Amino acid sequence: MSIYTALRRILVSQDPVVGMARESGAPSSEFDLRRDAESILKEAVTAAEPEQLTCDALRARGNAISDEGRVWLAGFGRAAAAMAGGARHALGYRINRGVLVVPAGYESEAPAGFDAFSGGHPIPDQASVAGSRAIRQLAQEAGEQDLLICLISGGGSSLLTLPPDGMPLEDVQEVTRLLIDSGAGIEEMNCVRKHLDLLKGGRLAQVAAPARVLALVMSEVVGDPLDVIASGPVAPDPTSFSDAVSVLRRHGIWKHVPLAARGYLDRGVCREIGDSPSRVEPCFERTDTVVVGNAHTAARAACLEAERLGYESQVLTTTLTGEAHQAGRFLAETLKALIDSNPTRRRTCIVTAGETTVSANGEAHGGRNQVLALSAAQQLADLEGVLLSSMATDGTDGSTDAAGAVVTGTTLRRAKQAGIDVRAALEGHAAYPVFQKLGDLIVSGPTGTNVADIQVLLLH
Repeated sequence: MSIYTALRRILVSQDPVVGMARESGAPSSEFDLRRDAESILKEAVTAAEPEQLTCDALRARGNAISDEGRVWLAGFGRAAAAMAGGARHALGYRINRGVLVVPAGYESEAPAGFDAFSGGHPIPDQASVAGSRAIRQLAQEAGEQDLLICLISGGGSSLLTLPPDGMPLEDVQEVTRLLIDSGAGIEEMNCVRKHLDLLKGGRLAQVAAPARVLALVMSEVVGDPLDVIASGPVAPDPTSFSDAVSVLRRHGIWKHVPLAARGYLDRGVCREIGDSPSRVEPCFERTDTVVVGNAHTAARAACLEAERLGYESQVLTTTLTGEAHQAGRFLAETLKALIDSNPTRRRTCIVTAGETTVSANGEAHGGRNQVLALSAAQQLADLEGVLLSSMATDGTDGSTDAAGAVVTGTTLRRAKQAGIDVRAALEGHAAYPVFQKLGDLIVSGPTGTNVADIQVLLLH
C-alpha cells in the first residue's frame, strides 16, 4: 500500500561522496555516514506513511464502527488522499461517500469514488472554499446513527476554508499573508484563522451533530495540540475572538486587516457573534480523536533503523523549536559534546524532531532545515566521522524543491574550495545555493505525509 514510489534517493547526488572523496580527500567513513543517514531518513518517513497508519487505526477499531448507520468520510490536508486510501482498505463498501480537499497535484492520488478538490496552500483559494462547502454539506446530511470520519493532516487550515457570509475570500487570503509575513507562530496563526471561518475551531463537529465523529490525525505540530492541528475543526477551542485580535495587534498588523475581516472580529469581541465551541458543548460528547502519526512516530523509526545499522541510538527530543540558526548551533554543540564524552568513538545516532522557524524572506533561498544544517556546519568544521542531516518529512523545505540538507566535518572546507562564503550565505538567507553547489541537498519529492521535521546526528 506504500505511496512512496516517488520517493527518490534522498541525497540529491546519484553517488554521494564517492566523487568528493576522490577529489577532496574526504575520509572513507563519510560515504558510510551518508549512506546510513539516507537509510535512517527513509525509514523515518516510511514509518509515517498515512495510508498504512490510517488503515491500522481503523482496523483496530473495527467493532466500534457499526454496520447500522452510514459512514461518511471527510479529509483535508497534505495526507488526505493517502489516508483515504487507508480508510478504503480498512472499511471498503461501508464508506457511503467521501469528500477530500488536498493540495494541487495530490488529487490524482485520491481513491476512486471520492470527490476530490484541489485547494490552495498556504493561501486558501476558491477550490478550498468549494471543497469545504461540500464537506459541510456532507456533515449536515449525517444523522444520529451515522459516523463521520475526519482525516486531518498538515495544511488543513488553508485547505478547509469557509469564510462567514459577507466576508470575501480575498480578506481571508490577505489576513493569511499578513500572518505569514509577520512571523506569527502556528498557534497564533490558527487562533486567528479559527475566528474567520465557519468550520474551524470545533465548528465542523457542531455541524455534524448529532452524528458520531471519529477524527484520525496526522500531526505536524509540536506537542500534538488538537485545537491547533488544521485549526481544530472537530476539537474544542480554548481561544476567543479577543485572543485573535490580540494576536493581530501584537504583531502590528491589526490596522492592515481588511475592513470586513476586522469588522467581523470586532463583532465577535462584542459578542454579537457566538464564539467557537468550548469543551462543554454537547457535540464533543460524541467526538473521538486519535493521533495516528506524529513526530515521535518518525523519530522512533529512525532510532530503530540506526540500531539495525549498528548505532547506539536515542531520541533527544521531538519538540525542537526556535530559530533555525540557533537550533543548528545547538545540535552541532550536542554532537561535539558527544565526541568529548565518547573517547572510544562508539557509533552513535541522536535523533531530534520538531519544527524551527526562519523569516519568510529566508525561506526564499533555503528553508528552515537548510538554514539549520548550514549553521551546524560552521561548528562541525574539520571534525572527522560526524554528520548532521535535517529534513522536512513532507519533502518540501520552505519555498524550495529540496527537503533539507546534510553536512559533515568537510562541508566548510569544500565550500571554501568552491569559493562559497558560508557566513555571508547565512546572513543573506541563501543556504539553498550553497548546498546545491556542493551536492548536499536532500531531495525526496513530495512524500505524501507531514509529521514536522527530523534531524539525524551520526558519530562514526
